Amino acid sequence: MGSGRWLPSWTERKWQSFYIPPSFCALFTHSLTHSLSFSLSLPHLLTITLPLSLTLPLTLTLPLTHSLTRILTHSLTHLLLCSSAVERSMRNGCTVGRFPAVTLNWSDEEADKVDLVEEDRKSESACRRWFRKMCPCCCKKASVEAVDTPDTVEPGTSGDTGPEKPPVGESVLEELLLSVRSVNLLKSKTGQNRKEHHTDAFHGDDLIIRRGQTFMMWIELSRPFNAETDGLYLNLKTGNLPTVSKGTHVIVPLVEELEDGQWECKIVKQDGNRVQLSVNSVPTAAIGRYELTVATHGPQGEAISIHDPANDIYMLFNPWNEDDVVYMDNEEERKEYVLNDVGRIYYGTKDQIGARTWNFGQHDEGMLAACLYVLEKSGVPVSGWGDPVNVVRVVSAMINSPNDRGVLQGNWSGNYAGGTSPTVWSGSVDILKQYHTSKGDPVCFGQCWVFSGVTTTVLRCFGIPTRSVTNFSSAHDTDVSLTTDIYVDENLDPLDSLNSDSVWNFHVWNDCWMARLDLPPGMGGWQAVDSTPQETSQGVFCCGPASVNAVRNGQVYLKHDAPFVFAEVNSDRIYWMRNADGTFTQIHSEKNAIGHCISTKAVGSDERVDITHLYKHPEGTEEERIAVETASRYGSKPEVYSSATTEDVAIEISMDGDGPRMGADAELRITLRNSSSETRTLTLHSQVYVMYYTGVLRGRVKTDKTTVELAPSEVQTMEWVLPYKVYQGQLVDQAALMLMLLGKVKETKQVLARQFNFRLRTPDLTITPVGDAVVGEDMAAKIVFTNPLPKTLKNVKIRIEGLGLQGIHEIVVGDVVGHAVVTLTETFTPKLAGPRKLLASLDCKQLTQVHGVADIVVKEKRGPLTN
Repeated sequence: MGSGRWLPSWTERKWQSFYIPPSFCALFTHSLTHSLSFSLSLPHLLTITLPLSLTLPLTLTLPLTHSLTRILTHSLTHLLLCSSAVERSMRNGCTVGRFPAVTLNWSDEEADKVDLVEEDRKSESACRRWFRKMCPCCCKKASVEAVDTPDTVEPGTSGDTGPEKPPVGESVLEELLLSVRSVNLLKSKTGQNRKEHHTDAFHGDDLIIRRGQTFMMWIELSRPFNAETDGLYLNLKTGNLPTVSKGTHVIVPLVEELEDGQWECKIVKQDGNRVQLSVNSVPTAAIGRYELTVATHGPQGEAISIHDPANDIYMLFNPWNEDDVVYMDNEEERKEYVLNDVGRIYYGTKDQIGARTWNFGQHDEGMLAACLYVLEKSGVPVSGWGDPVNVVRVVSAMINSPNDRGVLQGNWSGNYAGGTSPTVWSGSVDILKQYHTSKGDPVCFGQCWVFSGVTTTVLRCFGIPTRSVTNFSSAHDTDVSLTTDIYVDENLDPLDSLNSDSVWNFHVWNDCWMARLDLPPGMGGWQAVDSTPQETSQGVFCCGPASVNAVRNGQVYLKHDAPFVFAEVNSDRIYWMRNADGTFTQIHSEKNAIGHCISTKAVGSDERVDITHLYKHPEGTEEERIAVETASRYGSKPEVYSSATTEDVAIEISMDGDGPRMGADAELRITLRNSSSETRTLTLHSQVYVMYYTGVLRGRVKTDKTTVELAPSEVQTMEWVLPYKVYQGQLVDQAALMLMLLGKVKETKQVLARQFNFRLRTPDLTITPVGDAVVGEDMAAKIVFTNPLPKTLKNVKIRIEGLGLQGIHEIVVGDVVGHAVVTLTETFTPKLAGPRKLLASLDCKQLTQVHGVADIVVKEKRGPLTN
């Protein structure tokens, strides 16, 4: 505090001990601190203790500023005058005040005004009357006109003109201290800021901006701004402990000209007491919610506005800004991967690809707050929220629940009691809102496409271009061998206890777009991110971001988790046979078994686009083999690739059209081809398993053994049939089955091996809109479902939802007998105009993955009719 040179000499006088009523202390403290509220953020603090008798002293801790000096001098002067008056009254002892412990004695002249005092007592409290008598300049008598006027410190003179009163300077109001009256962030979703920042689709009227781009705001001041003598700056704070050095407390200075890549603001217009600012942010700013205050200063002192939560600013990544690492240069792709709130997710097998519509809903009411809550719940410091690599990795971990009670609890058991079956979800909105409103209780339940859909929602909400991606025949490598290993005994029967690797019929993860400044050049672009909890990465269930370019070329030594992603899309399936001494010999390898038809939604349409070429070179090419062998050198079995053996018999499995349907016999074709000029004889073992789509086998339902003789150059086709009565009652989610063929050629000892995954196709829900779709007007949709099974479905429910059409609505259908047709009519009122999608999904334990979608174009509300 220094020497305290600002205090006048009269502060050295001895304080008198006297009783001050508590209400007096409260009134004095309120009056003083109310006047000084503008100074509370300044760095130097002053503590003043007024040693009152009896109980506790009155202690004020306040910022020490030039303006505060004047006010405190003024206030302390009059408090000391009050002290002198009390001292005199105690000496004279001729008058008793309102409080019996204080004896007051005014001058004889004042005693003659008793009538006026009595009249005053009727209009104001005794405590305030006592304080006004002690310090009339600081507490004037209230007037009728002043009833609705806020309390201020007014200049004036007390009745005491004795020599003890020092001179008092002008009040702060008379000196016209520059302060902020109001802030207008121009935050309407239809306004300039939101439109230019591509955030006008977000619900509500918060200011949502993208980093590295200017935005406009108006500030109303207490008086006109004088550029020669006045100044201002903005304070933006985010996180629990804002720090300038960590970028979480940002001071935005006022400059004459803005420069790119700097936190700056510039006055672009002045209108009386109002100034319009153009504010620029840096393209590396941390995303999230910033608290805004405005600091002003002038000849009369400094002031800072009070934080108003309504003026909080939400900062997002900016794929429209070339300096942002998430920059994407194609406008149509930005619209698809950032702004589109509805998409398609693919499932099934490589030969039976199904699609379902998913409501990402990243702009829906409450979604921005819910998505930011996911980051907050992670506990990762806000200072790291500016790096998309870090943010994506955190989101990957937080969407699942094993380590950190994240958003979704995974469940592949088939028992979904106490939660929602994963096949019933049609969007992310309800999941994220449940998680937010429950303050972090994981939502039950999810599987890979649900994890991916929620991840797409969160990352698009933050401004990172993201898409859901499905890989068919997706390997799950459990031992970092970068191969998918299958172990069999001497009789070619699988050794289930050793077969920990699996091949999922399909697996859904995400691609997100960014530059990778932490990797060698060329590794930017699409990055694979997987939120499904499969294997841990650095002790946490997360995966990625892994450069898709690195995966394609087998550069699995580049972070993050490239080996796991490589194995998912391009590992070889290696068969190992147990020897008599317990060791294993490699007997066969399939080089084209893993990673097929990698799919995502096309830009601007609902078509499927195959992106396999981004993840791997064409199968069988030299580039592809080099990538596989390069990657294997970094795995746990680097010597797995040996010289090829003679192979002149080939085996293939195929099916007609879209494949078998639920409730009917499953029919496949097995084709054997002998490319040699000699006869070949082989024994073929076939086994069919019911399995989860993850590749985990539930049980074997049929086995066969067949001896086949092939003439030179012969191609032989065999029909294979799985009757409905064999698999009924055995199926699990996704109705997935796997046919495994193993055989050995008698003449050459060649081993044949092939796995073929297929699913039994389920019917769709047919949705037909009825009537015109107009905002605010009721319309209907007809929903039709046909039970494909010859048995009764129990406890059937249908869930319906549509962004801009209606929230989630569950219809209880009840039991549906075999092959029955159910028709329902759903009435709803569209809320938003434009192209919309109405989704429906079936909730039934006996029949899963049944859903439907209808496209509806909603018109604007009709205007009033005129003659």
